[in-house]
Amino acid sequence: MSPSRSAQRNVRDVVFVDGVRTPFGKAGEKGIYAGTRADDLVVKCIRELMRRNPSLPADRIDEVAIAATTQTGDQGLTIGRTAALLAGLPRTVPGFAIDRMCAGAMTAVTTTASGIGFGAYDVVIAGGVEHMGNHPMGAGADPNPRFMSERLVDPAALNMGNTAENLHDRFPAITKDRTDAYAAASQAKLAAAYTKEQIQQDLVPVATMKPGQGWALHTTDEPPRPGTTVADLAELRTPFRAHGRVTAGNAAGLNDGATAAVLASAEAAEELGLPVKMRLVSYAFAGVEPEVMGIGPVPATEKALKNAGLGIEDIGLFEINEAFAVQVLSFLDHFGIVDDDSRVNRYGGAIAVGHPLASSGVRLMNQLARQFEEDHSVRYGITTMCIGLGMGATVIWENPHHADYQSFTADQATTAATEGAAA
Repeated sequence: MSPSRSAQRNVRDVVFVDGVRTPFGKAGEKGIYAGTRADDLVVKCIRELMRRNPSLPADRIDEVAIAATTQTGDQGLTIGRTAALLAGLPRTVPGFAIDRMCAGAMTAVTTTASGIGFGAYDVVIAGGVEHMGNHPMGAGADPNPRFMSERLVDPAALNMGNTAENLHDRFPAITKDRTDAYAAASQAKLAAAYTKEQIQQDLVPVATMKPGQGWALHTTDEPPRPGTTVADLAELRTPFRAHGRVTAGNAAGLNDGATAAVLASAEAAEELGLPVKMRLVSYAFAGVEPEVMGIGPVPATEKALKNAGLGIEDIGLFEINEAFAVQVLSFLDHFGIVDDDSRVNRYGGAIAVGHPLASSGVRLMNQLARQFEEDHSVRYGITTMCIGLGMGATVIWENPHHADYQSFTADQATTAATEGAAA
């Protein structure tokens, strides 16, 4: 038998080293990124990661995976590769593009993390971008007519706002009053996090230029509306259904922005002196009925917990993407978690900060990593989100600052040493 066949392959630990993002902007001609290219936003993130981690040689990066939902124009042309070249990484560094709609960046992370665990990579950059001003969701798409003619999906599945209204129908206990209260709390939590400078640490300043206005430097998110009240939200119209429950106030907006993160094997991180902010424990994706895509995080979380041998009671922090408030509340109700549980979205969420589709997964990870750093009592946390066309995604992470984390890594090192001696 050849050595390659006889050698035993061990799955390696994958760690989250660092993550950054641009400030998120409002999509449209009045937004801060009107006239700015999507790929330039990604380049900003990659360059900032390299600046923040000087012990990481650029030629040690084994892959760059960048997600975009609308892969055309300045978000096309295999953006992982083009962004790597534009960021000045060596030409020997490959790259690729990913599309899983809202979970693009999350899939970029899990895909490259799997490569690290398998041994194909040591260090990667993964992230996402969405410039919804340049590329409105669904622009240029040509859904196969069989979807409608053969009734493969409900027509509502192709409009995310309609799927949120459908979720309200399925769970009548989730009233508009509850979603508005949740949305107002998201705005308040984000405002408090900004006051405590818990958000700014991972933002990449972005300079933009607009004709007739000159240059501007953007260092904060554009979408938040601090001071929003439930009374304010009650006055908003329901665009997806007459007398409906989903409004612009209890849903994420249309946004522009980019994210990127460095992931590494635990061994490579130690070798290169890179920080370890989180350890990947497990992940899962799940499909659901497209017309109620917001329920996707529930089966994805159940699968991820089963894979990890954990229960929902083991999770001390939740970062749940707030595509719609009803989506978050359906998740909380399923697991018996109250609306204002202090473990959930401590810094607020997408309803306040924005949701540039394929980029948002790494934002969730940045915020969870920051909370792990602040709260050493929490061992496990999750990042989870619903995905258009009926899917959900969940990643479970471990806090390296927790007391039991050190014993875990020490136990692994002892086991590896014992196995090595026996061999």
